[in-house]
Amino acid sequence: MSEVRVRFAPSPTGYVHVGSLRTALYNYLFARHHQGRFVLRIEDTDQSRYVEGAVENLLETLRWTGLDYDEGPEKGGPYGPYFQSQRKEIYHEHVQQLLDKDAAYPCFCSEETLNAMREEQQKKGLPVMYDGRCRNIPKEEALERMKSEPHVIRLKVPRTGNTMVKDIIRGDVSFENALIDDQILLKSDGFPTYHLANVVDDHLMKISHVIRGEEWLPSTPKHILLYRAFGWQEPQFAHLPLLLNPDRTKLSKRQGDVAVEDYRAKGFLPQALVNFVALLGWNKGDDQEIFSLEELVKYFSLERVNKAGAVFDVHKLEWMNGHYIRSIAEDEYLRIGQEWLKKLNLDTGDAQKNRLILQAVRPALNKFADLPQKTAVFFKDALEYDEQAKEWLAKPESKEILKIMIEELAQTDELTLESFKTLMKTVQKRSGQKGKDLWMPVRAAITGETHGPDLGIVLTVIGKRKVEQFLKQALAI
Repeated sequence: MSEVRVRFAPSPTGYVHVGSLRTALYNYLFARHHQGRFVLRIEDTDQSRYVEGAVENLLETLRWTGLDYDEGPEKGGPYGPYFQSQRKEIYHEHVQQLLDKDAAYPCFCSEETLNAMREEQQKKGLPVMYDGRCRNIPKEEALERMKSEPHVIRLKVPRTGNTMVKDIIRGDVSFENALIDDQILLKSDGFPTYHLANVVDDHLMKISHVIRGEEWLPSTPKHILLYRAFGWQEPQFAHLPLLLNPDRTKLSKRQGDVAVEDYRAKGFLPQALVNFVALLGWNKGDDQEIFSLEELVKYFSLERVNKAGAVFDVHKLEWMNGHYIRSIAEDEYLRIGQEWLKKLNLDTGDAQKNRLILQAVRPALNKFADLPQKTAVFFKDALEYDEQAKEWLAKPESKEILKIMIEELAQTDELTLESFKTLMKTVQKRSGQKGKDLWMPVRAAITGETHGPDLGIVLTVIGKRKVEQFLKQALAI
């Protein structure tokens, strides 16, 4: 295989969609697997759709997920910088080449004319597409009219035969040329369309493989015909499967979050999101589900990408994120957790207490945005008891345990993890209870629940005064 060169070419129209992240990731993995180049290109020719801050968000998302690109707007390089809006002259030069070769033509139809044409086609049940009415205007006449009349430039698509797309994932897909529109290459405002800029840039940037979403497959014959009009060799194509909601409809904002930013804001780790997104359409060939970025690079191949749509299961993402929360180094976990405690106004102001709280909730934490719920037991001023807690507290032996505990607490200067262990040994000895019969009444009395974070840490953090308050409250019910 000659040098692999791939590109991620998003439009700056908002936050980065998880589908776009997958496209970027698969391009990155393919390039790194083949020791190739991963190019970043901002396709901003449609200025009406430009969203302020979108490029900055894109660059930050790539940085956060670790998908470092080799060439692009920040890094320059022999083919950069890659903002299409800065390359208008290049596109104009190439459109002129097509006009000179009689492979393209100016179209002078107004919007009103085009709308009337489409309505007529719809009434007759015909395919809605440009009917080529300006296609046969004599060249001299067309050139003269171009000087004074608004116009676009269209490609002369062959009216007979078929165009075959050879797709690495989907195999051969044939398109009838008679149903392919004479696509617009240059708009009346002088900006190129996506189709023209895409093909010209992919050629000039020597892109060897175009890896993009399935929604671009219908445009691919247009691109192939454009390559042929220029006399260029087209790249290899691979169209990725759609991302689907659990009900197998196309992934959309209506059914949940679709932006990388949304998941980052909820406390998902980048390595979890990358791992999860990698499996949306690709698998290694066995049941392995946890991959580092380095492992994904090692094992990735386009031949193992599925044709069928991939279901975005947020519950699986949460499970995977929980795995990473428990797998990262403790120092990293505590650093991230401390930032979240501050963000969520849960910072106790005591570094040791914060550390204990974070350590206590780590085994059950699947995303950092769940910290208010997971740490609630550390911040209660009064308790409500769930049904299981009430059942335990209703037992006569439980009342005895709580009374003994109140007495022993009065003899304890300060509650620490060590003094709590000593205290519970004494309560066990005096009450004659052990195991669940000892621990459940204490947990129910102090937390209102029969499950949760390490009880010794809870008592240490909330302190002796609040423990005594909760024990007395429990006795009263």
